[in-house]
Amino acid sequence: MARRTAPGEDIEMTSSPEKNMTLLRTAYRAVESGDLDSAERMLTEDFIAHVPGSPVPLVGRDVWRLGTQAMKEAFPDLRIDVRDIFGVGDKVTVLVHFEGTHQGAFQQIEPTGRRVGFGSIEVYRIQGDKIAEEWVAPDMISLMGQISPAAGH
Repeated sequence: MARRTAPGEDIEMTSSPEKNMTLLRTAYRAVESGDLDSAERMLTEDFIAHVPGSPVPLVGRDVWRLGTQAMKEAFPDLRIDVRDIFGVGDKVTVLVHFEGTHQGAFQQIEPTGRRVGFGSIEVYRIQGDKIAEEWVAPDMISLMGQISPAAGH
C-alpha cells in the first residue's frame, strides 16, 4: 500500500513493525525447515540471547546455533506454530507453540519416541533488518515432564 506525499511521488507504507514481524516469521520457517544457515544470517553478528537459567546474557550467533541445532537434533520433525505475534517499534513479541517427536538426546535424556508439545513467550529486538536480541521463556518444565523417564508412556 502506498501513500502519495507530493504530486507523482509514492512512498511504501510498510511499517517497521510489519517488516520486523515478517522477519521473525521467516526465521521461524527457516528453523522449522532445518535451514539454520539462513536463519543464522538473519541475526546480527553480536546477537544477544537472554535464556532461562543463564545469569548473564549469551552473546554471538554461535550460541544461538548450538541451542537451535540441539533442539533440531532432538526433535528433527519440529513444527513451529506462531499463535500470536505483534510488533511495536523495534520489538516483536511472539506466542509460539512447538511440537515434535523426541528422536535424539536432549538435556541428557535419551530419545523416547514420544510426541511432545510446549509453548514459549518470546520477545525480539530488531536492529536494521536483523534480529539483534531475544528474551525467550520456553515452558521447559512441560517439555522435560513429557520426555522424562518418569513420564513412562
